[in-house]
Amino acid sequence: QVQLVESGGGSVQAGGSLRLSCVASGTGASPIAMGWYRQAPGKQRELVATMSVGGSTNYADSLKGRFTISRDNAKNTVYLQMNSLKPEDTAVYYCKGTWWGSGDYWGQGTQVTVSS
Repeated sequence: QVQLVESGGGSVQAGGSLRLSCVASGTGASPIAMGWYRQAPGKQRELVATMSVGGSTNYADSLKGRFTISRDNAKNTVYLQMNSLKPEDTAVYYCKGTWWGSGDYWGQGTQVTVSS
């Protein structure tokens, strides 16, 4: 059974930084893509950033320049470095992995709270 476990969330003041991590386990295959999404209270889940196994990235336009996604394919781990955080970045951040032939799997989410 594939599992994705996020870590690194927490509370930070505006202008601060956090680094999220997500480890995929339960499969011998590497995901073809891993990424981050977020969901704020009362809002739909939205894309933050994704990265393919080959290194191609896709970011939400509004987050380019502040957030950086990276991954360690050997460890089936994806990271999200978040800088210059704003109160509007407050949300539950979810990790998603996509496997060839198996589809998408989601983590349980990690809370990020940015105070002004």
